[in-house]
Amino acid sequence: MKNTNVSAVIVAAGKGERIGKKKQFIPLAGKPILYWTLEKFQKVKKIKEIILVLPKEDIWFKEKMIKGKFTKVKKIIPGGKIRQKSVFNGLKKVNPNFSLVMIHDGVRPLVSERIIENTIKVAEKYGSAVAGLPVKETIKMVSTENLVETTLSREKIWTIQTPQVFRREIILKAHRKAKEDEFIGTDDAQLVERIGYSVKLVPGEYTNIKITTPEDLLFAQTILKTRMDTNKKFANKHE
Repeated sequence: MKNTNVSAVIVAAGKGERIGKKKQFIPLAGKPILYWTLEKFQKVKKIKEIILVLPKEDIWFKEKMIKGKFTKVKKIIPGGKIRQKSVFNGLKKVNPNFSLVMIHDGVRPLVSERIIENTIKVAEKYGSAVAGLPVKETIKMVSTENLVETTLSREKIWTIQTPQVFRREIILKAHRKAKEDEFIGTDDAQLVERIGYSVKLVPGEYTNIKITTPEDLLFAQTILKTRMDTNKKFANKHE
C-alpha cells in the first residue's frame, strides 16, 4: 500500500452548544478554526480528497472560504443530529477507489502533518491507526455517589484523539453494523472494535486539542501564535 490514496472525512457539523456558538467558524488568529484544520490536510500528499461535513444551513461556506483555496475538498455535505451520523454521511461519499479513510474533528485545528502522516503509515500496515496519548494523571473508577471504587493502572490507559484512519471497507462495515444495532459509540474506533477488528494506537500530541470550551480556545490561540512567531523568526533568519 505504498501508493495509497487517502480520503479524509472532516467532521464539522456541530452546533457548538457548550461554547454558545458554532466552534468551527470561530476566529482563531484571524481565520476560522476550520480554516486551520483544512490547511493541514491540504498539505499532506497522500490525501487526495476531503469530504467536509457541515451543518446543513452552512453549506454556503463552500463559496465563502473553501472554493479555490482548498482544492482537495471535493464534496461538502450536511451532517446528522449526532457526530456518528455525520461521519457515516461522509463515509458514504468517499471515493470507492480509495483504500483508506481518515476521520478527523474539524475543531482540532492544531493537528500536525506529522500525526496525519504517521497515522496513514500505520494504517497502511495494520488496517487501522488512531492517534492517542498515555494518561498523565491518576485515574480512579467511582460509583454513582462519587465514591472511589478502584484506582486504575495508568500504564494501560490512553486518551484518544483524531485523526483515526481505517481501511474503507472496515469502517463502513462498522458504521453499518452500529446503525443496524442502534449502537452509539464515543468514537469511530469503538465501532471498529465491536465488530472484532484490532485498532493500533499511534502517539499523538498534547497540543492536538479539540476545542470545546472557551479555555480551549485561549490555549489554541497561544499555541498558534507561538508557532507563527517561530516560523516568522525562522523565515527572517534565512532571508
